[in-house]
Amino acid sequence: MAAMGSGQSGAEIYTYEAPWLVYAMNWSVRQDKRFRLALGSFVEEYSNKVEIITLDEQRREFPAEPTHRFDHPYPCTKIMFVPDAEGTSEDLLATSGDYLRVWRIGDDGVHLRSLLNNNKNSDFCAPLTSFDWSTTNLARVGTSSLDTTCTIWDLEKETVDSQLIAHDKEVYDIAWGGPEVFASVSADGSVRVFDLRDKDHSTIVYESPTPDTPLLRLGWNKQNPRYMATMEMDSAKVVVLDIRVPALPVAELKKHRAAVNTLAWAPHSSRNICTAGDDAQALIWDLSSVAQPGEDGMDPMLAYNAGAEISQLQWSATQTDWIAIAFGKNLQVLHV
Repeated sequence: MAAMGSGQSGAEIYTYEAPWLVYAMNWSVRQDKRFRLALGSFVEEYSNKVEIITLDEQRREFPAEPTHRFDHPYPCTKIMFVPDAEGTSEDLLATSGDYLRVWRIGDDGVHLRSLLNNNKNSDFCAPLTSFDWSTTNLARVGTSSLDTTCTIWDLEKETVDSQLIAHDKEVYDIAWGGPEVFASVSADGSVRVFDLRDKDHSTIVYESPTPDTPLLRLGWNKQNPRYMATMEMDSAKVVVLDIRVPALPVAELKKHRAAVNTLAWAPHSSRNICTAGDDAQALIWDLSSVAQPGEDGMDPMLAYNAGAEISQLQWSATQTDWIAIAFGKNLQVLHV
């Protein structure tokens, strides 16, 4: 197994230290904004922050000050730039927390464009655990909530397109698998697939082997929508699913030594996935050898040891040989 230590010569690693614990984090996807990332604070009080930082490619370092910084109520549970590589739409950023917010990034700062609340009867909205922005329809965002629902938003009209009771318990993550298809994972221990053309039905493609064990994260393969990955709460294992063969994982990734917190499929390859967790390791796997793993499961092709438990990981859609991880107050981008 190839290892990539922070002291290894030739390994390109750039670090940014935030003034607070980093939780939410993501890459910009615009070709003209290479190495731009957004990160959100995790402070256990109402007032939190979001920063946008850009690596200075000439000086090969992150500047000490972010290009933008703005206030955010409560910690962001997720943060995403509009998935518009060509930069033809407005320069937008979305965050989830107490509500779904869409922000416009300008030279004069970051301004709130939309605040979306799916509860028409009150200003109170059940906290949003996650969201995913459709890559095929930039006006469409799906959110997952503690109130067991998933909501599909039309950002142009700022209205709810659909709201579905998705699970029996809290919904923790949501991911698009096509223009009309999304999946979600929940505290009820199931992965469910929904088709907006038939809203009355969903398909359970996997359930936790341990009853009532929550599934926390969901990743849908960017290149081959047959495959998705998920993980149980407090588990060191990541499960890879083929949705044509429900219930039975096609692979179990077992080399983490502590709970896995986050996972990301490669944007450019259907074979590669990265996982990271409380063992301070980010592991990249090649699933082309899934058919013949050894007795104790397959080994990762690359391992990187961070300075502390890794809370977040994102694979750049435009620079596909770069991964970003967050641990403690640090954000690191790694050349893989």
